[in-house]
Amino acid sequence: MTRKPELSFWQIWNMCFGFLGIQFGFALQNANVSRIFQTLGANVDQIPVLWIAAPFTGLIVQPLIGYFSDRTWNRFGRRRPYFFAGAVLATLALLAMPNSPTLWVAAGLLWIMDASFNVSMEPFRAFVGDQLPPRQRPLGYAMQSVFIGVGAVVASLLPWLLTRFGVANTAPPGMVPHSVMYAFYAGAAVLLGAMLWTICTTREYPPEQLEAFADNHVAEAPANVTGAWKLGTLFLLLGLALLALIRHYALRDELYLLAGGLAGAGALFVWLARTRRQGVLRQIMGDLYGMPRAMRRLNWVQFFSWFAMFAMWINTTPAVAGHFYGSADPTSAAYNTGANWAGVLMGTYNGVGVLAAIAIPLLVRACGLRWSHLINLWLGGLGLLSFLVVRDPRWLVASMVGVGFAWASILSLPYAMLSDNLPAAKMGIYMGIFNFFIVIPQLLAASVLGVLLKWFFHDQPIWALALGGASLLVAGLCTLRVEEPGTGEAA
Repeated sequence: MTRKPELSFWQIWNMCFGFLGIQFGFALQNANVSRIFQTLGANVDQIPVLWIAAPFTGLIVQPLIGYFSDRTWNRFGRRRPYFFAGAVLATLALLAMPNSPTLWVAAGLLWIMDASFNVSMEPFRAFVGDQLPPRQRPLGYAMQSVFIGVGAVVASLLPWLLTRFGVANTAPPGMVPHSVMYAFYAGAAVLLGAMLWTICTTREYPPEQLEAFADNHVAEAPANVTGAWKLGTLFLLLGLALLALIRHYALRDELYLLAGGLAGAGALFVWLARTRRQGVLRQIMGDLYGMPRAMRRLNWVQFFSWFAMFAMWINTTPAVAGHFYGSADPTSAAYNTGANWAGVLMGTYNGVGVLAAIAIPLLVRACGLRWSHLINLWLGGLGLLSFLVVRDPRWLVASMVGVGFAWASILSLPYAMLSDNLPAAKMGIYMGIFNFFIVIPQLLAASVLGVLLKWFFHDQPIWALALGGASLLVAGLCTLRVEEPGTGEAA
């Protein structure tokens, strides 16, 4: 067996550059889709369920793309065909989104757009594992974090910048302002261009050469799935019980999603324990049930981290506009001023994330991976909780500094803790399964946040940010359960 050769700085730059385009599109989506929904007539408590397309799509698409990209090889490569297909579809969705004539058209385009982002993004995590030896993988993930930050900063600020240059920031009822529309057009061009750069400048190892590298031989014990029926029965009973409660007490319709998700997962685990069939579904469910211990413990960290991020993404615009600028009317100047400032805040945490991605390796050397991740998550949690006490919206920039450190850490340290524990032949599918625990908390947030705001917080979205802050504090505590890798892995 041979050692995988190290790549130069610029080779790593080229292979990660496509993430700039992906995040440019994601940031436009995160900062502006709630604004588009409200422009088209959505109420605040409807926003979480309208966002359901994004996480639900990821739950289906990411493991499938991981599974098939592990098994793909043609003249265009292993992962690159998925980069290209996702980029083209996402570009078309970005062009169409600000021209949505109705609310449900916009919700459908969000579904298409998020699925397309996932088709391109999921193989990128496995791409780093394919291309880089273990010693360079932290650098690869850090480089991705830098491009994520740069793309998100520019995209989040774009409507605000366009307004400063005289582009209209308000529009008649039911129409998206030109400042948002032109930002989406620019995002489409950046996404396609960045992805084509990576596709055209990066080569991939053929499967037989990849298999020959010594660092890709991670031992993997076959998973014993005969006991999966126990977990499946528990989930199935919980889902059915919740379904009965929803119907008996006439609870909100979005809770059916949570009940259906629990029951569906339970049924799949029961099926896994009983079936003798082979195929993509059994492979995914078997690997999910028998995942490595390091991934199992990291899943809780991911769960609480991404619940917080999703709560922030879908509620920052209405929270800032309503709580700090006093307007929930998307046709008013006050609301749109607040929405632009929310975009600035989104850009701030992403900008800080770029700098944090450079600083975090130094923190890891001093404190180790676990404590570094805990510190960063707690900085983010305190930043979101501070929205409750800050009075001047300009000071929210300071709040987002903490969120920026948490974001940079979420994008890099869990993958650094995980990547060396995955077999090369299943790098894609395991990264897709790991992303379940990015998607599942987003589905939960989409199911329950609107209910919680309605029942307990008088439809005030500022409290969704506070719940997100508390969730980041819990994620930090969960990090302490993760085993610290050896010194060589942490470096």
